[in-house]
Amino acid sequence: MENFLIACWSVLLDLAPWLLLGTVVAGVLHVLLPADFLKRHLTGSKGVVKAVLFGVPLPLCSCGVVPVGLSLKKSGSSDGATVAFLISTPQTGVDSIFVSASLLGWPFALFKVVSAAVTGIVGGWLTNLRETPTPSTDLTDEPPITAAAKNPFVTGFHHGSELLQSIWRWLVFGILISAAIEVFLPENAFEGLAAYGGIAAMLVMLLISLPLYVCATASVPIAASLVAGGLPTGAALVFLMAGPATNVATLGAVYRTLGRRPLLIYLATVIVGSIGCGLAFGFVIDATPDSAIHTHSLQTWWASVSAAILLAMFAWFFFCDLRRFYARKFSFRDKNLGPAIEIAVEGMTCSRCVAHLEKTLTNATGISAASVTLNPGRATVQGNVSENQVRGLIKKAGFRPQD
Repeated sequence: MENFLIACWSVLLDLAPWLLLGTVVAGVLHVLLPADFLKRHLTGSKGVVKAVLFGVPLPLCSCGVVPVGLSLKKSGSSDGATVAFLISTPQTGVDSIFVSASLLGWPFALFKVVSAAVTGIVGGWLTNLRETPTPSTDLTDEPPITAAAKNPFVTGFHHGSELLQSIWRWLVFGILISAAIEVFLPENAFEGLAAYGGIAAMLVMLLISLPLYVCATASVPIAASLVAGGLPTGAALVFLMAGPATNVATLGAVYRTLGRRPLLIYLATVIVGSIGCGLAFGFVIDATPDSAIHTHSLQTWWASVSAAILLAMFAWFFFCDLRRFYARKFSFRDKNLGPAIEIAVEGMTCSRCVAHLEKTLTNATGISAASVTLNPGRATVQGNVSENQVRGLIKKAGFRPQD
C-alpha cells in the first residue's frame, strides 16, 4: 500500500504543474475569444480547416465536445466542419498537450497534435464530398451562452476551475490506474506485443478504447505507465487518439444528428487515422520507451506546490459534488423550503455549464436549494424567490430560460 501511495504522489508531481498551466491557458482563451466566435466561423468552404484550427487547442473532452459540436450543426455549420470538430477537438487541448509533454515528451505531444489535426481535416473533407450545401445561419444576433464577463481575471479563473471540476473524477481515476499499473504490472508486460511490430498492440488498444469514454488529459498518465511497461509508443498514440474521439454515447449522438454516412466516415477516419499515425510515429520519431518517457527524478518545489494545490482543488470538488448530491436527493423533499420552481433552460452544452449555473443559483440570496440537469436542460430551485427572479439569475449566468 505504501508503494502505491508513493506511486500516486509521483504521478501527481508530473501531472499537476502542466495541468494547472493548461488550465490557466484555457481560461485566457475563454476570456479573449468572443462567445459566438466559433459559430460565426464554422461555415462555408473553409469551415473544415477552421473547425480543426479552433478545436485542437480547446480543452474539451468528449463530455463537452459532443453537445458543442452538434449545436454548431444546428446553428448552420456544415456536416464536414462538425465532423472535423468532433474528431480533432477531444483528442487534444492545451491541458492535454502540456500533460503529454510532461509524461511522454514534447516530440510525442506535438506529433499527437498534428495527428489530431490531420485526421480531423481528412474526416471533414470526406464528409463534405457529397454533402448538400446549406445556407449559413446568421449568428450575430444570437445571445451568448457563456457567463457574462465582469472581471476578466475572475472570469478566466472560474472557467478554468469549472473545466477541472468537470473532469476531476476522471483525473483521479487516471492517477490511480497509472499508479496501479506502475506498482502491480510486471515489468516489460507488453514486450510480447512489441515483437509483432506494434500492430498487435495497436489493434488491442483500438478495441479497448473505441467504445469507452477516455478523457484526453486524464488518460495520459495511464498511457505513460503502459509505455513504461513495454507497450509500443505507437500503440499508446492509438489509445490517446481513438479513446477521446469515440465512445458509445458519441457514436449515438453523431448518428442521430448527422446520419449514417457521416457516422461511418467519422468512425472510419478515427480507426484508420489512429492506426496510420501510430505506425508513422515509429518512422518519424525514436519510439523506444526510454526516449518516449519523460519523468522528473527530483521533487522540485514548484511541482510539490502544484500537486498540493491540485489535491486541494480535488477535495473542494468532492465537497461540491457531495453538496450537490445532497441537494438533489434530500433538499427538495423539505416542504418548509417552499414549493419547487422548475424552469427549462437552453444554452447549456456540458457539465461545466451545469456546474456554473448551479453555483450561480445556489449562491443567490433567497435560494435554499438548487439543482440543474443537462438532459433535459432544467433548473429547479427552492426558497424565498419568485420565478421571475430565477429567470433573471439564469440570464445573468449566460443561459436562456424557456417559457
